[in-house]
Amino acid sequence: MQKMAELLGLRDECGEGTLGAPALAGSCLADNRLNLDVYPDGCRRFLQLFKEQQGELVQVEFLRLSSNDCLLDTTLGNLPHLKHLKSLVLKGGHARDKFGSYQHGSLTSLPPDFVNLRCLTHLDLSFNRLSTLPSCILHLPSLRVLLVSHNSLVTLPEDFGCLSKLTFFSAMKNQLKDLPQSIGELSMLQDLDLSENALELLPEEVGNLHNCAELDLSGNCLSSIPDSLANLKSLRRLHLHSNLLVTVPASLASLPNLSRLDLQNNCLRAIPAEIQALPFVHVRGNPLGETEPSPQAGLKSLHNVINSCMSSGSFTVTSEGCRVVLACGIHFYFPPGAASAPLRIHFRCLTPDPQWVKLRHHDVLLSRVLELQPHGIQFQQEVQIWMPYISPQTPHQHEVVVRTFSGQSWNDLKTRVKQKRKSKKCVAHCCVLHFSWFLVVSRLVQNECKVPAEGTLLFSSVDPNIKVIFPPGVTEEPRSVKLQVLPVSAEEIQEITAHAECRASPLLYLSQDSMVDFLKPVRIQLPLPPGVTGLNLDRSRLHILHGDLEGQTWNDITSEVVLEFTHLYAVFEVTHFSWYWLWYTTKTYIGGIAKKVYERLRLYQVNFIALQRKRDPEQVLLQCVPKHKVDPVLKKLQDRYRGPEPSDMVEMFEGEQFFAAFERGISIDMDRPDCVDGRLSFIFYSHLKNMKEIYVTSPVDRKGQAVKGQVSFYRGAVPDSIPEDASRRRKGPDSLWLATLPIKLPQLKPRWDENPSPLYGFSFPPLNLGNAETGYLTQANLLSIARRVGADWQSIGLNLGLTYQQIERIGYNNREDLNKQILDMLFSWAQQNSEDPDCVSKLITALKESGRQDIADEVEAIVELGRQKYSESIRRLGLEQESSTEDSAIAMI
Repeated sequence: MQKMAELLGLRDECGEGTLGAPALAGSCLADNRLNLDVYPDGCRRFLQLFKEQQGELVQVEFLRLSSNDCLLDTTLGNLPHLKHLKSLVLKGGHARDKFGSYQHGSLTSLPPDFVNLRCLTHLDLSFNRLSTLPSCILHLPSLRVLLVSHNSLVTLPEDFGCLSKLTFFSAMKNQLKDLPQSIGELSMLQDLDLSENALELLPEEVGNLHNCAELDLSGNCLSSIPDSLANLKSLRRLHLHSNLLVTVPASLASLPNLSRLDLQNNCLRAIPAEIQALPFVHVRGNPLGETEPSPQAGLKSLHNVINSCMSSGSFTVTSEGCRVVLACGIHFYFPPGAASAPLRIHFRCLTPDPQWVKLRHHDVLLSRVLELQPHGIQFQQEVQIWMPYISPQTPHQHEVVVRTFSGQSWNDLKTRVKQKRKSKKCVAHCCVLHFSWFLVVSRLVQNECKVPAEGTLLFSSVDPNIKVIFPPGVTEEPRSVKLQVLPVSAEEIQEITAHAECRASPLLYLSQDSMVDFLKPVRIQLPLPPGVTGLNLDRSRLHILHGDLEGQTWNDITSEVVLEFTHLYAVFEVTHFSWYWLWYTTKTYIGGIAKKVYERLRLYQVNFIALQRKRDPEQVLLQCVPKHKVDPVLKKLQDRYRGPEPSDMVEMFEGEQFFAAFERGISIDMDRPDCVDGRLSFIFYSHLKNMKEIYVTSPVDRKGQAVKGQVSFYRGAVPDSIPEDASRRRKGPDSLWLATLPIKLPQLKPRWDENPSPLYGFSFPPLNLGNAETGYLTQANLLSIARRVGADWQSIGLNLGLTYQQIERIGYNNREDLNKQILDMLFSWAQQNSEDPDCVSKLITALKESGRQDIADEVEAIVELGRQKYSESIRRLGLEQESSTEDSAIAMI
């Protein structure tokens, strides 16, 4: 293994594996495990190893590769040579497209000689492009765990039941419409996940899965389920939510081990009394007690109400129509006939990414991004969408619109807004015939008209004194013209310019849908700047400025146009459209002053706050708050958090990126998706919560002293939309720094009495679970296991023998940190069972019973290696006995 690490030139960067073996490529190789999916060129590394160190590589038992890798096809041909392979992961989802969505891998099939992997027990092909299940999979005799979720499978092979050893199968988020009858032959299957498919009917043979403990059929198109499900005596959890069920068999109440039955979001108008009486049944989102509607005039009036408490998920729409209510406040109405056939709708609420959410000047983002799939699908009738948004601070100058992405550009939809009476929340309503991405923005009020050949008049609803007059013959073909106005107060001008005599009119922006200039000049009327009239006007001080589309350049065009004056207005003529601004000043270089003012009008004054939770100082809240909101935000947080005073005021643009870096002995999890080069990434939006709460640690020994660190905020890459002068000022060694605030981690209190050592904020005694013959599980092994447990920790804890009271206490004591809950559960059990020589086998059994065969396989591999090392040491010392101790140890497992 050491030679393999040296081969890639990574030996000096690597640490030691959990059992002292050298690790390859940042711990991607540990003993018999090779993790290359964390590298964009993982397949290239594999091929290099296969070419130069094939003899050692073929001993690998656990392999992970990314199916987003361009060399995947070449790599697949070499995998059948790994005869000892037990676990193979070929997942996609390691790359994102320009919209932030995970990209599926390129895998569409497997080579036929994959049948040579006769030791393979775990196969994960999720997030790929499989339309059919590769036939070679059916000939893997040892396969126990198979994951093909997030693919495009329409059906499973008829002889799927030949996978007789299968205990876990997940095909969630595919397009399965039916199941083969042979699925009932999977007699050892314990966990079956078929959620988010298009199943309309289940075969009766599903009732033959006598060992099945968890069955997930949520998110399908099932209107009924077979009575044979009552034969699943081992079933503990049955998920049937988000289907079209109109009835459920009463016999489900007789299942002896059932602890959860989820019937939410269906069409159930009545539920058998035997089921309704069960304490673990969930029926929210059903029209219980409602009478069956009758068709009137050929129009069906069935409207299902679907509730979802997730930021992503799916629901089914039929030709009968339905109403959909998401917990985030988004509403949909699909009228009858909008969908001609049952259609699965997928939704996601996304954090906006400025790389593709392009805001225009003076736009303000008021909501998260809503993605609806399938993209581009055409409905037969308009679908109505209601999106909640945050009320803008300047409603008289701005208007709220829903903006949608067509795949090429963002377009504004015709939008109606209203405020709910009870909650006072604002909602934007629009109608669409297609699905894509949607968000709510506040833009400058827009007035528009169609200009015919006969001419017309367009004026601003923000300032009716601003008019645009189109004379007859101004155009041959009708064209659409839009007008927007940005009022600027005299106080703002004086504050920015520091000159009391500088005054300016409102900003006028004109645009059209044609690239051709008008045939005749267009007359524009602007009000004179405040305090200036036709009686006291000094024409030498009046300037008409023309700005480009980005406001980067402002040219004085006073000498190029014919100016007319009335008592209150200035009138001039132009042939092309852009920004126009009337200034009254004694300054000579007025273009530069206007550019500075325009830039400042787009900036927001903000402060940074960094607070630590009083009960858990490792929980740190970071937020970028507009200056006028700082005091209310701090008042709301003061009962639960403490920390330093906010930073000094800085200025930021809407949609600008910035980073938070923890320094001087404070660190965070570098694997977070929002972590870039060790820094947390933020995007500033003035009306959204620019807040993150994270768990921090310290590599410094906190047994004897506290850690006095800090968090510093830095600007990110300068956006293209920032004016050139502002961009130039942000260059240099210190230009990216914004603010620094102190963070203090208190002295660590030992959690257990003997030999405390700081790990993940806990102190653990040394552990050696098991014995020399069966192999030990060390503290480092348990920490490695804890990283993979996730939300299954409660189930694992119960199967390990912890009581409900212990689980509840662990959850409460660490209620705001999942990692601490997992560590507390594992090490509490380990301490209680450290003297039990059979505790390792109990852990493996508990992991299998909790549906975590993947972790169980890893533990088995670790203890197997320990047994081998012990046996080798016995042989070297000449102490091997006639009766094989090793065989008896293996029998125990």
